[in-house]
Amino acid sequence: MATQTIYAGWDPREDKTESSNTGNREVDKAISRLKSKDPGLKLFFKKAYGYAIFPTVGKGGIGIGGAYGEGEVYRQDKFIGTSSLSQLTIGFQLGGQAYTEIIFFKNKHALDDFTSGNFEFNAQASAVAVTAGASADADYDNGVAIFTMPKGGLMYEATVGGQKFSFDPAR
Repeated sequence: MATQTIYAGWDPREDKTESSNTGNREVDKAISRLKSKDPGLKLFFKKAYGYAIFPTVGKGGIGIGGAYGEGEVYRQDKFIGTSSLSQLTIGFQLGGQAYTEIIFFKNKHALDDFTSGNFEFNAQASAVAVTAGASADADYDNGVAIFTMPKGGLMYEATVGGQKFSFDPAR
């Protein structure tokens, strides 16, 4: 006798378990790694109005480079949509790497700016590299705090470029 399972209409975000915070295993693992590397980030998760997390961003370049990643956006720990990150850089660069990026939004205004459509960080926006204690000195800039954590690879660079984000609301 054959067994058939129907998944129509099933959304993994609705399938919460004790060990899951977001319902997305890749996002949960990235959050766990971030908090483990710098326990001070727990305060950002607790106090932020929302956040966008990109579990894996791939970056590479030889002279001209780029990066791309897909992530999820949360308002007060509730999933509100997906986002993509793209970046184009020009300058001395060689190599490739993967990293996790998280953007915390201090208030509703900052999150609304991000979810309004085409949000960009210019070349002057700076991210804090996640290391033990790094969050202790980090603060919001224009309502946004950015953290990155390397996953692997090696990249040499002295570049100029910004990041651009898209947002697709949950249905």
